[in-house]
Amino acid sequence: MSLRINDTAPDFSAATTQGQIRFHDWIGEGWAILFSHPKDFTPVCTTELGYMAKIQPEFTKRNCKLIGLSIDPVDNHSRWAADIEETQGALPQYPMIGDTDLAVAKLYNMLPAEEAGTSEGRTAATNATVRSVFIVGPDKKIKLMMTYPMTTGRNFDEILRVLDSMQMTAKHKVATPVNWKQGEDVIIAGSVSDEDAKKLFPEGWKAPKPYLRIVKQPK
Repeated sequence: MSLRINDTAPDFSAATTQGQIRFHDWIGEGWAILFSHPKDFTPVCTTELGYMAKIQPEFTKRNCKLIGLSIDPVDNHSRWAADIEETQGALPQYPMIGDTDLAVAKLYNMLPAEEAGTSEGRTAATNATVRSVFIVGPDKKIKLMMTYPMTTGRNFDEILRVLDSMQMTAKHKVATPVNWKQGEDVIIAGSVSDEDAKKLFPEGWKAPKPYLRIVKQPK
């Protein structure tokens, strides 16, 4: 199944390191990030899970849950978590899905629907496409999708930055420019007329072009 931004995130039931979950119920009323890994006990992913463990409080502040996925049994995840704590200095406190039947990977289009077999005998190379990040909003819609090659560690500071942007732009009628960071100027959304913008932003804005209206970040 092909997925696009603003599609409803496919729901599923799965075993995790924190027990059985139903994905939409687990998300609740907040945001969620599902990030997948080709195989347990792989070097790049070990650093990624460790870093996410360190910055998890930042996501919690933003009412955003984290959940990992790897095509390996849950028991393997628990043993891998000990390695992550030892080498990265942080123990993952978020659940990890054990996707041994490849069901979630197929559901999220990370593996072809016709892919045969289970996790048994599979390698990181055969699971190379299971290396994605999905941000899901409170409405259970997919807000972002990213897939990385195995040899490139993901930038989870960027995921946090994108989450900040999406949460703000969902609340205010603005967009964020290139490389935007918290506290920097934003852009009035193109869907807002100048007349409406005067009501929303009474202090005015800078407009180097009529379609580029720059204002301070709303509070």
